[in-house]
Amino acid sequence: MTGERAKRFPLGLADLERKPRAATERPREPLAAREAASRRADTHASHGTDKMGAPNVPLASALALTSERVRERMVERLRGNGIADARVLDAMAAVPRHMFVDPGLAAQAYEDAALPIGHHQTISKPSVVARMLELAAVGRPLERVLEIGTGCGYQAAVLARIARDVYSIERIKPLYERAKLNLRPLRVPNIRLHYGDGRVGLPSVAPFDAVVIAAAGLDVPQALLDQLAVGGRLVAPVGSQSGQAQVLTLVERVAPNQWRESRLDRVFFVPLKSGVI
Repeated sequence: MTGERAKRFPLGLADLERKPRAATERPREPLAAREAASRRADTHASHGTDKMGAPNVPLASALALTSERVRERMVERLRGNGIADARVLDAMAAVPRHMFVDPGLAAQAYEDAALPIGHHQTISKPSVVARMLELAAVGRPLERVLEIGTGCGYQAAVLARIARDVYSIERIKPLYERAKLNLRPLRVPNIRLHYGDGRVGLPSVAPFDAVVIAAAGLDVPQALLDQLAVGGRLVAPVGSQSGQAQVLTLVERVAPNQWRESRLDRVFFVPLKSGVI
């Protein structure tokens, strides 16, 4: 201490009086309150960086979605439902379905449910995808396959692990573009996407060992039957576009001018339409 204040030690009563704080100085919070605020800030900070993989999915959920184990559980359910083709099961286990749905639906990606992908379209249930691909591939290797209705690209990605070459047609331009974006990170070299009318098919690259149609018409377009190789298989939902009487149908080309049809399971698909939008 120096000056006049040092000479007056011990302090007098006037020196013990507190002067009011300046208006710009904030009162210091008690220690307990400061520690609580710090804990809240740490919690908010961890939540803010808790995103990885699919947007809007917390870190723990994203890791669960991308783990092999969650897809293995889906495959176990498929096996329990009667899917036996090892090629189909392996392909379903390998393709990350959550990458093909909207971020807000990523947590439901491995449930056995059809999910909306926009433009009044859906990604089919895993059990339906597996059933259709098993029917298309049964008992033989697949060289060239045609898919009608690319949608978000998921089924094409699964097909690409079973067949040598996959050609897929989408009539809705935004979905065609979305499928390209979804497939790009997976670097799938054997898928060829086309924007066009699926009912016309791709006669320039026919015949196909299999044709898989992901939309329901009142019948199977003759153009697609004609593009099926002899011995090839076409799998499609057929029936009312109201969905009340759709049946999963298998058509086998047994001779150049002869096809054999089998009606199998009740299903529900979006309608098969002509033209492009």
